[in-house]
Amino acid sequence: MTSIDELTSRLDDLDRVEAIKQLKHRYWRACDGKDPKGFRDCFIRSGARIDYGPLGAYDDAEPMAKIFGQVALHRVDGEYVIFDMHHGMHPDITLTSDSTATGRWTLKFRQVNLLDRTETIMTGEYDDEYVVEDGEWKMSASTMTERWSIRRPLGDDAQLRPGTFAG
Repeated sequence: MTSIDELTSRLDDLDRVEAIKQLKHRYWRACDGKDPKGFRDCFIRSGARIDYGPLGAYDDAEPMAKIFGQVALHRVDGEYVIFDMHHGMHPDITLTSDSTATGRWTLKFRQVNLLDRTETIMTGEYDDEYVVEDGEWKMSASTMTERWSIRRPLGDDAQLRPGTFAG
């Protein structure tokens, strides 16, 4: 027989895991929505360890958020020129306490770059650490390891129809 306390504990753990999943989805939504503030808000206030390979390794989220803003919000003749699509899947969340956790995710990424007229498709793995800060789950560390990618030119007949963005 399972006690009420055991059931309550299990439900609390499920709530924690779900909150972490929602955090990571907010992160990817901010990336695709050209939302530097939303991106930055997914990390702890100070001291987040970030290693995104070719994009750099940092001991705080601020430099990465600045780079993200420069790339995502880059415009030519008033029009955005970089378009990203992040799809995260296969979450593997391990609670290490009531307020800490680790997680692994598989990323499917696609980018259209109108500056050099290329499309990039990539897959990789995120390894994250999470903590509760001011009552909310935040990333305290995030490492993205690329598994493979392909970059190809956009054909002359390629047409992009930009949507609406927060930025």
